[in-house]
Amino acid sequence: MSLFSQLSGTLVNVGTVLAGTALGLLIGHRLPERTQRTLLQTLSLVTLFLGLDMAASLNRVSGGAVPGVILALICLAAGAVLGEALRIEEALERLGETLKRRFRGGGRFTEGFVAASLLFCVGPMTVVGGLQNGLTGDASTYILKSVLDGIAALALAGAYGLGVGFSAVTVLLLQGGISLAAGGLASSLVGGADPATLKANPYVLLVTGAGGITIIGISWNLMLAGLGVEDRRVRVGSLLPALLLAPLALWLSRALG
Repeated sequence: MSLFSQLSGTLVNVGTVLAGTALGLLIGHRLPERTQRTLLQTLSLVTLFLGLDMAASLNRVSGGAVPGVILALICLAAGAVLGEALRIEEALERLGETLKRRFRGGGRFTEGFVAASLLFCVGPMTVVGGLQNGLTGDASTYILKSVLDGIAALALAGAYGLGVGFSAVTVLLLQGGISLAAGGLASSLVGGADPATLKANPYVLLVTGAGGITIIGISWNLMLAGLGVEDRRVRVGSLLPALLLAPLALWLSRALG
């Protein structure tokens, strides 16, 4: 497959994020503040639904006698400790501030960059779509994700501004990296590139479920932003190591019986 075939879905996704951001910047400042907050609350509710749907995957996986929800709890707790030790949330905020200064962004640039990057990149479509696109050239999953991300970018950009658009860099690096790495590694690890097979794989299910819980945290943060109260945010960035720990936790649980 050509490089373009492997990256086709990622490039479409980057394009919709940029287009959604541009439209949000164009019309967002013209909307009354109450309308902007209502849009954020609406996005929060839809994000909550997606997070709950993802988290339900935990009911379909277990590590021996250990239920999937317990494995996810262990991974999230360990991931939170590791994430706070590594100060991942602060690193994301520093990156956002650096971009803000470099490109003279205003307002809530950093919050928009961090919120959009996490929302667009934490989820099963990121992993499954990357494997599917990288192994077979089929970009259908990423195209569906692109539509959702474009709409979300529009709503976020109206409230947070230019920082949302820079999340396209995160999408490009992460999704592109997964797609390019997939051909040489993923098929032997997860049993093929068929989407149905990928989505039913226990390792993908556990990562999906843990990711769903972090998405619920993003939903909470968006709702707080919509209510104008943001001092009780979930530090979602600090939970990201849990997504890397989940496959290891499942393997250990099954190995130990």
